[in-house]
Amino acid sequence: MHRIPTLCVALIGLLAATASLASSHREAPFITGQPKVDGTDFYMFRSYESGRSDYVTLIANYQPLQDAYGGPNYFAMDPDALYEIHIDNNGDSVEDLTFQFRFTNTYQDFAVNGNTSGSGAPVNNAIPLINLPPSGNTTPTLNRVETYTVKLVRGKRRSGPVSAITNLSGGSGTFTKPVDSIGPKSIPNYEGYAGQYLYDIAIPHCATPGRMFVGQRREGFVVNLGQVFDLINLNPLGARNSAATSGHPTGSILDDKNVTSIALELPIRCVTAPGDPVIGAWTTASKPQVRLLNPGAQRSEHGPAREVGAWTQISRLGNPLINEVVIGITDKDKFNASEPKNDVADFGTYVLHPTLPVLVNALFSVPPPTTPRTDLLAVFVTGITTGASDTPANFKFTAPKNLTVPGEMLRLNTAIGTVVPGAAGYSDLGFLGCDLSGFPNGRRVTDDVVDIELTAALGALTGTNGLQTCDLSGASPAVKNLGAVVNDGAQPDPSEYLTVFPYLNTPLPGAN
Repeated sequence: MHRIPTLCVALIGLLAATASLASSHREAPFITGQPKVDGTDFYMFRSYESGRSDYVTLIANYQPLQDAYGGPNYFAMDPDALYEIHIDNNGDSVEDLTFQFRFTNTYQDFAVNGNTSGSGAPVNNAIPLINLPPSGNTTPTLNRVETYTVKLVRGKRRSGPVSAITNLSGGSGTFTKPVDSIGPKSIPNYEGYAGQYLYDIAIPHCATPGRMFVGQRREGFVVNLGQVFDLINLNPLGARNSAATSGHPTGSILDDKNVTSIALELPIRCVTAPGDPVIGAWTTASKPQVRLLNPGAQRSEHGPAREVGAWTQISRLGNPLINEVVIGITDKDKFNASEPKNDVADFGTYVLHPTLPVLVNALFSVPPPTTPRTDLLAVFVTGITTGASDTPANFKFTAPKNLTVPGEMLRLNTAIGTVVPGAAGYSDLGFLGCDLSGFPNGRRVTDDVVDIELTAALGALTGTNGLQTCDLSGASPAVKNLGAVVNDGAQPDPSEYLTVFPYLNTPLPGAN
């Protein structure tokens, strides 16, 4: 045990060196130049809003590190991009359901009267802002209106049958994305304003409606970056909120950031296959192959560029932190362009024989856990199997019943009940704290995935190093070892999140 602090400090330092240790913020060389299609976090959990336990919530976050004051354009989505959420429900690591989102920006071309020319004639120039004085408490006047459409593809994403998601009220297939939280003068009641764009949706071939919201939310990912960069100024075996300050009460340097969320709430029975409660999911973003620049082009929603050609995937996210700290730097762009069905051949060696513990050993003479790391393979690639049957006393946890092709994705056993964050039985350590509703059984917005993954990487699931984990082998799961939790000093506060859809809190305003 006396060597664990050295190991933890080295591990966290190396994590900081490979990326900014946000769940998937700027994690690969190419995506750093494409923030509008940079998937930052992906969540999937059985809904814990009262009366909604028959639903599963999926949230794909994009556009990292948004400063609330990021005007005058703020953070519109890319009209030339295709944003997708994929669901595999039969264990072959190929999408069975894909929800495709496309965005359109329409400029109203509002002009301002009052200027005159030298001859006294009025001059009506377009204003430089996307907003004008509001017409009501929840009705901003916008110079740019952002709308979107959603298609559902059954089967393969590029060749399966396509149908439209529609508004349950009125049947329209076009939805409005609320503008970002500019400030109280522009939008006096932002929560009420954004709430107008939470839609009940009709899902083709599903008798039960779902819900959808697309818009800016407060960043929910918790990580302590400041102390990491201050010469690793933390105690990885100390209190899990050791970095908390008056400025950052959770210890997270990201608690003053916003993010853009694509959120779906879907009936469980419409996304699972008969007889198997486990689903896997991931999010991707794609762009056309060719971009044409024309500085003299007339202004349009696309600006002085036009993108054409076949869709090319450039962003991918399932489990958190995979591309940051597992995939080698020369393969990060390849991973973002890949599909789960090819993961074993293309990236399996990174999981079974992770390089990070080897680097720690080379630098600090700390022996790495024994390889191959089948424990990590189960968490990220195959799902965790605890027994041969699916009875409550001996269930497969997150392994699909009929797994045929392993692949990295976030997996969720929808048969496991919900636990409301902050209530009895809840642990932000998920299955390390014996809260089986948490990561890696899906991922809730309040799960401390940094601490969970750091502790697992150092051997919690193998029973080594005296780290905390949970025994899943019996009818009553219990903490197997009351040992250390490797942590970054930042810990989520459930009160900072919503307990209703879309679960991430109202975004911070650009002005107070």
